[in-house]
Amino acid sequence: MARHRAPDRTRSFPGRLTVPARRRVGAVFLALAAGCGERPPESPAAVAPRDPLAVVAAGELGARLKLGTPAVVELRETLRVPARIEADETRLARVGAPVAGRIVELSAREGDRVRRGQVLAVLNSAELSTAQLALLKAISQRGLAARAVARAQQLYEDDVIGAAELQRRQAELAQAEAEVNAARDQLKVLGMSAAALDRIAATGTIHSVTQIVASISGTIIDRKVTEGQVVQPADGLFLITDLSNVWVVADVPEQIAGAVRVGEAVEVEVAALPGRRAAGRLAYVAPAVSPETRTVRARMDLPNPAGDYKPNMLASMLIKAEPQRRLTVPAAAVVREENRDHVFVRTGPNTYRLQPVQVGAETEGLRVVLAGLREDDTIVVDGAFHLNNERKRRELSGN
Repeated sequence: MARHRAPDRTRSFPGRLTVPARRRVGAVFLALAAGCGERPPESPAAVAPRDPLAVVAAGELGARLKLGTPAVVELRETLRVPARIEADETRLARVGAPVAGRIVELSAREGDRVRRGQVLAVLNSAELSTAQLALLKAISQRGLAARAVARAQQLYEDDVIGAAELQRRQAELAQAEAEVNAARDQLKVLGMSAAALDRIAATGTIHSVTQIVASISGTIIDRKVTEGQVVQPADGLFLITDLSNVWVVADVPEQIAGAVRVGEAVEVEVAALPGRRAAGRLAYVAPAVSPETRTVRARMDLPNPAGDYKPNMLASMLIKAEPQRRLTVPAAAVVREENRDHVFVRTGPNTYRLQPVQVGAETEGLRVVLAGLREDDTIVVDGAFHLNNERKRRELSGN
């Protein structure tokens, strides 16, 4: 018995492809079309952007540039330390009242220039009167004792009294003389001169008024007394200083105190006197570190004949540190851009790139390289300013 066959759904007809064949041929044509067709254009974002820190210097600009490499030199860096002007304490005098009393007259004001011995104020003192009275009593007792000795001497010669009585009266005269000298010394301590004491002894008159005088020549920089004020000997009434020489005092941080020594050459800049720099040497360096501020006090003497430097002015002291070998570049090679320091490093023929660096303060026309450069880098040592202007111009124009 013959089997029944299912109809052939894939049989071909003359001149036509089967369905599976047509699918295979279509896939081939699609592949060929994808491989042979034109590629889509690249996106603009795929193009590498131009480096804004790079610049090509050719022609006249390139000829103006001077190239070099960072150099290792032995350099003494300058340490800038905050300082201030102070009065020379060896030329400073605090003048007070020699005795308790009331100020009845003032003849000097703050800022006045005074001479040694010049009267600054007049004082009325009851204590002074008491001391003068003690002197007059001592003088009177000395006179009585002297006359008693003279009579005793005569009586002794007449054999009326013995030697013991004469010696007793001589001892009383010596004691009276000592009391006179003590009273005079007391009045000298209270401010009276020898001439004034002689006048009291000659006239027997008490003067309760005394003068307060300048003990040195100089300028009154402080006055703490008014007319009618009652003062005591411990009160400081006038502060006088000779400003022909002043001190520049700096508090050097403990970390750099090792570079500071007596006799070290230093310079001083005062903020109130721009453009001026005074040179000198350290006259004093404190032997100990202040435990409160962790600083060492250093002082320089500064002549001040014109009085330009005034106490309490702010200043900066420039101290030379110990020589050290450091990697440096010329100061002209450093370009300040966006609050950072840069130098131009050559990256190819006539091609340079602005590279950030860390440099120290300028010393002797050089800047110490702290980071950002190697010793074998080729940099622009002269003309960096003009090269940076050209870089910024091209950046703005888009070239």
